[in-house]
Amino acid sequence: MTHSIPTRLAALRRHMQQQGIAACLIPSSDPHLSEYLPSYWQGRRWLSGFHGSVGTLIVTADFAGLWADSRYWVQAEQELAGSGIALMKIQTVAQPLHLDWLAANLGAGDVLAVDGDVLALASARLLQDKLLAAGIVLRSDLDLLQAVWPDRPPLPGQPVYEHLPPYAATPRADKLAAVRDAMRQHGASHHFISTLDDIAWLLNLRGGDVSYNPVFVSHLLLDGSGGTLFVGEGKIDAALAHRLAADGIAVADYGQAKAALAALPADSRLLLDPRRVTLGLRAAVAANLAVIEAINPSTLLKSRKSEAEAQHVRDTMVQDGVALAEFFAWFEGAVNRDTITELTIDEQITAARARRPGFVSPSFATIAGFNANGALPHYRATAAHHAAIEGDGLLLIDSGGQYLGGTTDITRVVAVGQPSAEQKRDFTLVLKGMIALSRAQFPQGTLSPMLDTLARAPIWQHGIDFGHGVGHGVGYFLNVHEGPQSISRSQPDATMAMLPGMITSNEPGIYRPGQWGVRIENLLLNVAATSNEFGDFLRFETLTLCPIDLRCIERTLLNQEEIDWLNDYHCHVRERLAPQLDGAALAWLQQSTRTR
Repeated sequence: MTHSIPTRLAALRRHMQQQGIAACLIPSSDPHLSEYLPSYWQGRRWLSGFHGSVGTLIVTADFAGLWADSRYWVQAEQELAGSGIALMKIQTVAQPLHLDWLAANLGAGDVLAVDGDVLALASARLLQDKLLAAGIVLRSDLDLLQAVWPDRPPLPGQPVYEHLPPYAATPRADKLAAVRDAMRQHGASHHFISTLDDIAWLLNLRGGDVSYNPVFVSHLLLDGSGGTLFVGEGKIDAALAHRLAADGIAVADYGQAKAALAALPADSRLLLDPRRVTLGLRAAVAANLAVIEAINPSTLLKSRKSEAEAQHVRDTMVQDGVALAEFFAWFEGAVNRDTITELTIDEQITAARARRPGFVSPSFATIAGFNANGALPHYRATAAHHAAIEGDGLLLIDSGGQYLGGTTDITRVVAVGQPSAEQKRDFTLVLKGMIALSRAQFPQGTLSPMLDTLARAPIWQHGIDFGHGVGHGVGYFLNVHEGPQSISRSQPDATMAMLPGMITSNEPGIYRPGQWGVRIENLLLNVAATSNEFGDFLRFETLTLCPIDLRCIERTLLNQEEIDWLNDYHCHVRERLAPQLDGAALAWLQQSTRTR
């Protein structure tokens, strides 16, 4: 509750004073650098009252500030009101402006505290460089929240289970062999992994410790022939432990990971990913041990879906498309007739997916925003704050599902009543950007951020822009946001090369604060296009199967190639989904995919 935030801040400040701490930095992270955090590590949310997934909190004796990018400004202003915490606006999450603030506002000899167990090693190095130049002392051995959070939730304890064939198309032993081959190429004798989706993918295991992502809290230490999985007691039953042992993987208590790193033989060569491990874990490694820093091999391997996995995703998209057709048929029959709110949308779309075979859970919290709420990219309707869907305007729905055969993520904007000419214009410009990227052909190995402008160009042409990336990687019954590729304005590096088998979202948008928002999103699969004397080229196969609302389009803004693409896409959607539908859902599909 926001009214209790000043009390919590006061308790933290008292403890800081006792410890001789001038400032405390609280990031939005856990020891695994997860996007969605188990409750135990949601300290920034507990202390600030801000519920956004990204943000950095800094508290001093007389100041508290939350650094957040433009996706969260409206939400943060609402949630921080009356808390005594200032919103510090940054243009993008990649801007570490809080570091500049620390250097400018702390004096030489002042102590900054941050829990090293939840601070990314790469971020820690930037922080250390900034503080060193200003003579500020960093303490990373304290979890100050532990002393002031009396009802802190326990660590999650959901059981771990196997992801089985046919959906787990590659055996665990084969994946381990591929990672060990990469270890040998790096000259490493050991490899430590903390990112939960890497561990789940590598061992063909899944869990329920993190909302929306079927992963489990753990660390993994591999050597040339075996390895140890550090996981909470009781989370792996005896039968599963036996099967893991057959592939050389022993099970140990989650809390023993640091000790295992500290006990590595002196002649070991340890492979670590500095972007995917924390300062606290890195500090556990003996100072004289040889450490090789490179991206986790599993991160690269899991980003490239096999043909068998790609086919399971295609089949999953049919199931997801059927659920969406049933949902939208219900919606069109009920809107402006029955009482519908943004909360109803979440309930109905989740229920439709839950009726489909292989469905496990939503892949993220459904975003259903009507008119002004649709202008908030990360909007979440709550019982206390939500809108009724009635009258005229645009409804933005961003939703997805976790299925045994894949992860889905789709955004559609649909007309409610009669959309305005201005709303149709924005919708069509976003559609043009989405089509431009969908139709792209590019050399294999192109760095994914280079593709960002393809989707923005038709929107830029009208003097409009948006604050989030165009696309993110998507896992295979794993995290809905997956690296290393990202179609965004992030700084490119060699690990972001676009390769066959990668699945990436395509979701440009336009947001008019206080009025409406438009985002249209499909998932795309990298597939071979052509090979010639200039090299190997890739193109995108559109995986998502759901019509785009024809009522929202201003046809005069589309050229013939764009119209042809839309007609071809709708024909494909109709061919894939119609055999699975009947009644109102089939009628809705046929009406929604008619030729323009």
